[in-house]
Amino acid sequence: MEKETTYPNAKSNASANMQRGAANDKIRDLDAERVSHNDTKLTTNQGVGIADDQEIQRAGVRGPALLQDFIFREKVTHFDHERIPERIVHARGTGAHGYFQVYRDMSDLTMAAFLRDPNEKTPVFVRFSTVAGFRGSPDTVRDVRGFAVKFYTKDGNYDLVGNNMPVFFIQDAIKFPDLIHALKPEPNNEIPQAQSAHDTFWDFVSTNQESAHNVMWLMSDRAIPKSYRTMDGFGIHTFKLINASGAVKFVKFHWKSLQGVHSLVWDEAQRIAGKDPDFNRRDLWEAIENGNYPQWELGIQVLDPKDEFKFDFDILDPTKLWPEELIPVQRIGKLTLNRNVTNFFAETEQIAFCPANLVPGIDLTNDPMLQGRLFSYLDTQLSRLGGPNFHEIPINRPVVPVHNNQRDGMHRMTIDEGVSAYYRNALQDGQPHPAQRGESAFASDPAQVEGRVVRNRAESFMDFFTQASLFFNSLSNPERQHIVDAFRFELGKCKHMPVRQAVVDMLNHIDGELSKQVAIGCGATVPATLKPAASKQSSPALSMAHQPNMPKGRKVAVLIDQGFDRKCLDTVCNALTQAGACVEIIAPKQGNVSDAGGKTIMSTQTFETATSVLYDAVFVPCGQGASALLGNGNALHFAVEAFKHCKPVVACGEGVDFLAASGIRGVSLAKAGDKSVVEDQGVLTLRDWGAIQDFAAKTVALVGGERHWERAQTVFGIIA
Repeated sequence: MEKETTYPNAKSNASANMQRGAANDKIRDLDAERVSHNDTKLTTNQGVGIADDQEIQRAGVRGPALLQDFIFREKVTHFDHERIPERIVHARGTGAHGYFQVYRDMSDLTMAAFLRDPNEKTPVFVRFSTVAGFRGSPDTVRDVRGFAVKFYTKDGNYDLVGNNMPVFFIQDAIKFPDLIHALKPEPNNEIPQAQSAHDTFWDFVSTNQESAHNVMWLMSDRAIPKSYRTMDGFGIHTFKLINASGAVKFVKFHWKSLQGVHSLVWDEAQRIAGKDPDFNRRDLWEAIENGNYPQWELGIQVLDPKDEFKFDFDILDPTKLWPEELIPVQRIGKLTLNRNVTNFFAETEQIAFCPANLVPGIDLTNDPMLQGRLFSYLDTQLSRLGGPNFHEIPINRPVVPVHNNQRDGMHRMTIDEGVSAYYRNALQDGQPHPAQRGESAFASDPAQVEGRVVRNRAESFMDFFTQASLFFNSLSNPERQHIVDAFRFELGKCKHMPVRQAVVDMLNHIDGELSKQVAIGCGATVPATLKPAASKQSSPALSMAHQPNMPKGRKVAVLIDQGFDRKCLDTVCNALTQAGACVEIIAPKQGNVSDAGGKTIMSTQTFETATSVLYDAVFVPCGQGASALLGNGNALHFAVEAFKHCKPVVACGEGVDFLAASGIRGVSLAKAGDKSVVEDQGVLTLRDWGAIQDFAAKTVALVGGERHWERAQTVFGIIA
């Protein structure tokens, strides 16, 4: 028997690491001083050598412990404090390092240095997260996802702290505690975890109907992204760009995924939560390790202040978006993530974001939600990270020197020299001095402010339903049906019928037919008068349909057993990996699996450790291995479940018999004697060897495409 082989993914980890190092040659290492601990003696935190940290000092071998044992006290005290308070929101997250590079000099719009030099690679750290769950909750819950980017620029740190949805639930930050209290587990029993499907959340929504627009996004496929790589990001708020001449433009920021935008189906998301709670975290890690570096383009929508009041929405309202058909998105640069963290706590957990971390050329607006966030984020970091010096933690440090008269406080790491800690001073010749002409300095837009002191909102903020209807109008039929199904599930979990009814009545203001379908599904009363859609407009840019064909990064499960056909497997799998897809061999047992000629390949997963919901497509090569799988119920279920979730299913030769035996119905399969490739609703089959190259090429195209929602008409009952 010949030596075993393993099937390579897109790039080896060694190759990825070399490329990652080359890409980061010019980027400052933002981590703490690295300590390998190889071939070193054990010490205390003060550097004192330790001969034994396995036994506490006692008064005799059976006597009481001694308070003087400083080695014990230091070790246990540090252990007692290894956990810091988790974030109240966005507790569950993961992050990675990378860089940003602008496409052209944007000096006409802004003084921000990182947006002016196309040759400059600005280091970044990005943290993705869910909102509602605790740190131990699953990745794939229905929720908003955080998308926070820290730019380590030559002007200082800039934080763009946003979500994967362009709008927010509320208009004023003073209501944020109410929103989160309603969204979190109910206080009487701490149930449910990381879910919005309960009474207090929907009671809040129905009584605070400014949430209507964001709730439509929350019930859409955007709330269950397939991966962090395949979701867009949004700055949500309206900001200002200021150039060197002082000219001001309003701006909204977008992150456009170059991997395409893809989501899970709800049944799949629930199953993954049990099979792999770290699904999104693992996907990002593995993509970077394999050299499939995720990328997003930074887009901006720019509005001249003279046009501030020309639309039927208020540009400062965070529950509203700017339709791209009215204000186009200009793509001005690219974000690349190419390095995983080496210490999750030191980097991902201790990263501290704040919308107030601005640089010259970017300024704030009067968005009332944004104004409140400026206080809340800083206040939160003081609690989480133990005082005012969290900016000195390595992951939070800027790449430029810091000089000011702030001193002391908990965990001060800087040793400040000099006699004065104030300005003005004569003892140190007025140092540090205010930034002079030619030195980068932040200056706010000198906008005029006037008005009475009130607790009120502008009338222009009071349309809660038009854009919610616009969003619903813009979606494809499967996307619209998924929203109906999501409302039915969520409200079906509410115990109080008045809460269900109130939400259904609210939906009637968005689209009467939507409220009717939801009411039927959750047992509420259909409104007596169904209102027409609040908007007749649509914005095609809001739909996830028609994404670019992108096989790179897709994960394909190859089902085999003893006696598989090597040529079939190699031809198809080589084509997939050359296109950037990742291939994983799954067999009844881990270890060597022999082909028909006695050569072996390594199976890294079994039908007990793997499941179709963790993959994007399934391939069954021909040979006796496929025939052997006919008696394996787990293997048959694997293919059926992939079909149910509208994923590509591919088979050749005896693999076609395997699909037929699995119970897949409603699609055409290649029949005995067929010499051509048969494709029907995302099921690709081949009987004759003559067309294997065409079969491989079509497999790559199928794997890189969208789900095949046409199956859902029978599988999920969608009426197109």
